Amino acid sequence: MAVPPLPHSSTEMCSKGAMRIRAQPTPNAVGKDKAALVEFYPPWCGHCKKLAPEFEKLGEAFKTNKDAEKDVVVAKVDADAHTSFSIYKYGVTGYPTLKFFPKNNKDGEDCDADRTLAAFVDFLNEKVGTLCTTTGTLNDDAGKVSSLDEILPDFLSAKPEQQSDILKKVEEEASKLEGADAGYGEVYLKVLKSMIEKGEGYAKKEAD
Repeated sequence: MAVPPLPHSSTEMCSKGAMRIRAQPTPNAVGKDKAALVEFYPPWCGHCKKLAPEFEKLGEAFKTNKDAEKDVVVAKVDADAHTSFSIYKYGVTGYPTLKFFPKNNKDGEDCDADRTLAAFVDFLNEKVGTLCTTTGTLNDDAGKVSSLDEILPDFLSAKPEQQSDILKKVEEEASKLEGADAGYGEVYLKVLKSMIEKGEGYAKKEAD
């Protein structure tokens, strides 16, 4: 049964992971401090029913990953029940239609990812900068900061008396980091400072 339209926007959780939006004309899950991937579907659509398990798994993955959950909402809208939101506001004519909404953006853009769990996860990771896997764990890029990784070869190849100067460059870049990256930056600095204090054998000893 289609969810009846409500006079004010609201949201609820589906049986698994995706959030079901019940809204007219703009949901409170879109255009605020989280990015959102929204599926527009009518209950009778066969293609939508086929997509549903993958989309629910996507919602579950991003709900399980607490770091990703802070930045991303995975949601779905019953297009039959909310035509003013689906058709008139966003021009939805085919199903399923998926739109991505960056943070603080109510205009949205089409999601061109393949209709698979892995493709959806890759799409959101690329768009939002999350580090989620299909099961909700952190992926292999977790803990890495590209701006600091660019400096590491210079540090590792430098003579001991030069490393302190390069460390200052790392500290400068680390001070610009935000969110989870700021925490990773502290780890970089701790390791590099220990390498200076304890010698070049420190990193190899810790790895072993």
